[in-house]
Amino acid sequence: MDGLNRIDVRELRGVGPKLAQTLADYGIRHVEDLLFHLPLRYQDRTRITPIAAAREGADLVIEAEVRAADIVFGRRRSLVARVQDGSGTLTLRFFHFSAAQKNNLQPGARLRCFGQVRRGSSGLEMYHPEYQNLSVDAAPVEKALTPVYPTTTGISQHQWRSLCEQALARLRRAQVEELLPLSQAYTYDLEAALHYLHAPPPDAPLALLSEGAHPAQLRLALEELVAHNLSLLRLREEQQREGAPPLPLRPRILEEFLATLPFAATGAQRRVLAEVAADLSRPTPMLRLVQGDVGSGKTLIAAGAALQAIDNGFQVALMAPTELLGEQHRQSFQAWFEPLGIKLEWLSGRLKGAKRSSALARLASGEAHLVVGTHALFQADVRFARLGLVIVDEQHRFGVHQRLTLTEKGALDGRPHQLVMTATPIPRTLSMVAYADLDCSVIDELPPGRTPVGTLLVDSSRRAEVVGRVAAACAIGRQAYWVCTLIEESDVLQAQAAEATAEELRSALPQLSIGLLHGRMKAADKAQAMLAFRAGETALLVATTVIEVGVDVPNASLMIIENPERLGLAQLHQLRGRVGRGSDASHCVLLYQTPLSNNGRERLGAMRESNDGFYIAEKDLALRGPGEVLGTRQTGLMEFRIAELPRHSDLLPQVQAMAGHIRATHPERVDALIRRWAGGRERFANV
Repeated sequence: MDGLNRIDVRELRGVGPKLAQTLADYGIRHVEDLLFHLPLRYQDRTRITPIAAAREGADLVIEAEVRAADIVFGRRRSLVARVQDGSGTLTLRFFHFSAAQKNNLQPGARLRCFGQVRRGSSGLEMYHPEYQNLSVDAAPVEKALTPVYPTTTGISQHQWRSLCEQALARLRRAQVEELLPLSQAYTYDLEAALHYLHAPPPDAPLALLSEGAHPAQLRLALEELVAHNLSLLRLREEQQREGAPPLPLRPRILEEFLATLPFAATGAQRRVLAEVAADLSRPTPMLRLVQGDVGSGKTLIAAGAALQAIDNGFQVALMAPTELLGEQHRQSFQAWFEPLGIKLEWLSGRLKGAKRSSALARLASGEAHLVVGTHALFQADVRFARLGLVIVDEQHRFGVHQRLTLTEKGALDGRPHQLVMTATPIPRTLSMVAYADLDCSVIDELPPGRTPVGTLLVDSSRRAEVVGRVAAACAIGRQAYWVCTLIEESDVLQAQAAEATAEELRSALPQLSIGLLHGRMKAADKAQAMLAFRAGETALLVATTVIEVGVDVPNASLMIIENPERLGLAQLHQLRGRVGRGSDASHCVLLYQTPLSNNGRERLGAMRESNDGFYIAEKDLALRGPGEVLGTRQTGLMEFRIAELPRHSDLLPQVQAMAGHIRATHPERVDALIRRWAGGRERFANV
């Protein structure tokens, strides 16, 4: 019999052309794909609970008789049915219903209902429960836990369950190929693990399953992580295979450049510069990630790499996630490079008309040596004469596919070299998985003279004291940030919050010059607000989290962050890093709202006890997960089906060893593993 990876889903009952297309768009084309479409969680529908034993918040099955059913007109029209089982009474409420449904809920009808129990106006209620009319269909209760699958528009849970049940039935008659080394001892083989996870028995340990710690889950998580690791190594090999122009470092050019700077490079900076220079001199593309804590001096690394590429006759593109950060890079590079005769261009989405056209012409002709820009660099009309190096700042804000798009604009004689930078320290467990396609350098030394930032936790009821502290700091010539955050990640609402806070502080502190900075402002206004703060014309800058990256004002020694409990630790650490740039003692005040959750208390406590970005990142990973550490929307991390970091991080050494073993002894399995877990996404498997 054919393997399940070759049997089309259209052979299954209930799959017509429309559903087949929806499944294909979701990456499911064969029966085997359904087996690896794994449940998110489970519902226990195997036992009937008496209404008297029902508890608020519980998902459960009840069997009861309808005593009354009526349409009730309140704020919203609803169909309300009162049901009884001899132990108690419960209300079923439907806001969306049909005439046929109302006719089904006649007094005397016996129902089996499944749903969440809530506290409502009439006592315990179920909103929109799933139900069967036992008078019509006396089906037995479920024999296994009911899986809840990840879904997409157009496919119901009922359809997923039907399809996956059919796939399991096929699995009993056909086979699914074991792709991991059989020399390993697994508690569950692949087939047994799949059967168990799609249809756990009634006595299955729900707590263990919800934690992702069941041996059947670990077996599949291991395979998924191996597939992910292999896909990134494949991506790296593909890029390396294309070759790159070697860019040797001319003796003395770097030292001469460093001698012109107003500061001395740290030992860590020199070490990373040497690693980058060695990579660039090879005929294979550099693929290097440079991590450094806030203020560790990654810009210097970028400048050294750019100088080496330009000295070899190639162009450099530096991509920043925001105009604010891009603008700061442009100013730094202009100050350093213009005396050397290096011509620099700026390219952002706001650059229009003749200015944009002339900038594009200078890039295409090769007249411009270096371009600093935002996402605008990806656009089709951006062409280079000889692009030899791509530098991506704040990598976690971009996906792998965006990096690839830019590198495809590269040099005629191969792929451009890539230098990827982040000021968000990435825990080793995460970088092993998320950035397996990159070599890693860590700048683990801060420039001399930096003082650690003291962090204070202050209840918002003491807001007046904090305002007084700002006044005192500014009175002695210091500057301060006041950062506004909101639950809703809306630019409009964030802007409103910042504007309201700025007005409030202007009333409370009329003696101070107070600036405003948020994402809804025009680029010129943002630049002006930042320039005024840098120049010391503004004592206090009220801002949203747009200042998270890249704003350096050495005289700023105080930062107030409102509602810090709403932000991730990595983001808080980035914000805190905006102060402490000079030699004066600096402080960060976390002005939190009570009551704090236990998780919130633990996170803010971590901020108070440490200034180490790597410790903070590890803590954030443990408390919130990888998507939050790396950024949410463009996480650069594949959406795993069953593997979870850091929950499964203890598997990573085994993953790396296994991936190496498969590549060495069973290279034919590499394709099969990537196809099984990444589907059609293997090129960008970590997007």
